[in-house]
Amino acid sequence: MRYQLPSRIQAVILDWAGTVVDFGSFAPTRIFVEAFASIGIDISLDEARGPMGVGKRDHIRTLCNQVTISNRFQQRFGRLPNDNDVNEIYKRFMPLQIAKVGEYSTLIPGALESIKALRKLDLKIGSTSGYPKEVMDKLVPLAAHAGYSPDCIVATDEVPKGRPSPAQALANVIALGLDDVAACVKVDDTPPGILEGRSAGMWTVALRFSGNFLGLTWDEYSTLSSKQLNSERERINKLFTSCKPHYLIDTISDLPSVITDINSRLANNESPSNH
Repeated sequence: MRYQLPSRIQAVILDWAGTVVDFGSFAPTRIFVEAFASIGIDISLDEARGPMGVGKRDHIRTLCNQVTISNRFQQRFGRLPNDNDVNEIYKRFMPLQIAKVGEYSTLIPGALESIKALRKLDLKIGSTSGYPKEVMDKLVPLAAHAGYSPDCIVATDEVPKGRPSPAQALANVIALGLDDVAACVKVDDTPPGILEGRSAGMWTVALRFSGNFLGLTWDEYSTLSSKQLNSERERINKLFTSCKPHYLIDTISDLPSVITDINSRLANNESPSNH
């Protein structure tokens, strides 16, 4: 037997917040601000957005390790943050996130239409999230009620190592019974999520406007002029450079045409690992 590159895409693996739900990815960022404030440490929304895409405990640890934030610990407590602080903030973060995730569960405009188009192409829909399973258990039925039910869901704490590790994406491959990682597309609004797909050997699609890097509500985004949008595209493209997504698009609405293009590239014997 010899290896044969797949001839078409079999599955799309979607991130959740900032990709399919919660335009602007506000649910986790605002809760991080609240969780830190509950122990007397103020962080800004922009600071909270910094490590977005990794698991939430790792996100908190990364924030605590930032010099400006660790200096606030020094001023507040007379010492630098440690693992006990990470655990305490996470303990406070979780009930807040579970309680409020429903407030940010609205599907991103165009998501259902794009997913319907992908289904018509006979594609399976997988998903991964930086949320732990306890939060996903609250979010998933709300999304289902709104019309979105992926075929597979893998939370960050359901694998030994979360993003940017490929574990969650590969867990989808196994659960969905897929033939080849090169027949999969990982879609995300953060570099860790793109690296997850890259490390798994998949095609990757980065979203500019619906998630963390733009950080606007749908209404705020809708008021941007063409000039402002072009400026933001240039800025955000640079932010994704280091993780090397195969494609950059504005929102999930643009995804079906990307799948068509990838199928053409597969037919020409192009592999995601070669680009």
